[in-house]
Amino acid sequence: MELGVHLPTTQQPDVAHDALVTFAREAEKRNMASLWVSDHVVIPHVSTGYGGTGGGRFPHPPERPYLEPVVMLTAAAMCTTRVRLGSSVFILGHRHPVVMAKMLSTIDALSSGRLICGVGVGWWKEELETLGVPYARRGRQADEILRVFKTLWTDERPSFDGEFFKVRDLGFAPKPVQKPHPPIWVGGRTAAAFRRVATLGDGWHATSHTPKELREDLLPKLRIAADAAKRDFKTIDLSLRFTVTDAMLAEGSQVLIDRLGEYKRLGFTHVLVEFRREDLTRMLEILDLVAGTVKPAVDAA
Repeated sequence: MELGVHLPTTQQPDVAHDALVTFAREAEKRNMASLWVSDHVVIPHVSTGYGGTGGGRFPHPPERPYLEPVVMLTAAAMCTTRVRLGSSVFILGHRHPVVMAKMLSTIDALSSGRLICGVGVGWWKEELETLGVPYARRGRQADEILRVFKTLWTDERPSFDGEFFKVRDLGFAPKPVQKPHPPIWVGGRTAAAFRRVATLGDGWHATSHTPKELREDLLPKLRIAADAAKRDFKTIDLSLRFTVTDAMLAEGSQVLIDRLGEYKRLGFTHVLVEFRREDLTRMLEILDLVAGTVKPAVDAA
């Protein structure tokens, strides 16, 4: 099972450059498999939470810097040579699909084919509506965006006629280095998300669900969706974002090793170990723990 880490994305402007370059290079030097970003563009001061329910408030205050993820991955591509570059996840609808497809193919070109395209529909109503997404129809729009991506990335003279977007006989280059396109790992745990994984994705990108939730509920539902789509479940890459809290760290490294080992036994082949902190020194300390102690133990499990 491969382990990746999240780039520092909430640093102040005067230290953001050094934080990104230092962390990216140190992670690559320690043989981490991947570097990741998350996608938020604006942080509204007033939030009704997930779908207007009052839940799911964002953990970062509106005044805290949150660096733009496409730019972050581009910068990471230019200061590394081996490590994969992923998004956990790009929100489909935050950017026009033709522009986004071009940015992603550019990252794949600049990185010599290292991009992992994690995608999701998003949950934050205020942010999505600020960026012009029809919230109630965001799932249908997201499906269409993925089809636009694939058309632009693979067709010699792309054309697409959809409900939300129309593309007519365009020249689109460069195509991605990875063929037919960078792997698309779809996030989410709803029936619609699992259908999207099975019909439009190359893999599922889960969040910090417990092994029990995955084993008894979510993986069986994904299998059902794959069967309905006549998709071989074994062709779906399983990846996961695992958030490391200070409480976990206080319990010792074995807690992390045991949890990651359980994910490995469930068939997950790539885990993003997420431990963003505002203090770069602290992030590097946790990186040393993950790379020097946790990773070798998980590899041996």
